[in-house]
Amino acid sequence: MSLTFDPVPMAPPPTTVTQAAIALGSNIGDSAAILKNALKALDQHPQVSLVCHSSWYRTVPVGPAQDDFVNGCALLETELAAEALLQLLLSTEQDFGRVRLEHWGPRSLDLDLILYGDQVIASERLQVPHPRLAERSFVLTPLAEIAPQWIEPTSGKTISELAGLLGEAGILERIA
Repeated sequence: MSLTFDPVPMAPPPTTVTQAAIALGSNIGDSAAILKNALKALDQHPQVSLVCHSSWYRTVPVGPAQDDFVNGCALLETELAAEALLQLLLSTEQDFGRVRLEHWGPRSLDLDLILYGDQVIASERLQVPHPRLAERSFVLTPLAEIAPQWIEPTSGKTISELAGLLGEAGILERIA
């Protein structure tokens, strides 16, 4: 007599959800609408969920002479690895007409991965935390609005502390 066993279905491995902070910017076209629509597009990805976003701020551009920017930040929950999230951000930029002609030049949409959980990542394509985070009030001010207690892993300081050290230089006005 031989025994046979029905295979036991295996549950899929648990998915890891990581909170990520992104910065958004635009200075070509209807910037506020572009930023809102980019967030909607990201939220429609099956492995990304929009948690919240900051107010929008009109800011002085960094780099060559150009129009003011509209900037803000958003918190996402994602099952994507950091590199895959970066690729999604880059493809979303392209979907909204981003063309890279000039370093720090005008753009319809700029999406930067600022923080990915408490991870420090240094690869050829990606650096997290964003390497210029502590120098940019146009990122820290909106990020402090939605994630003041998030600890930036390389400095050990909260986003609120970093924003306080930098102040609001370059922030022209809070739009909405």
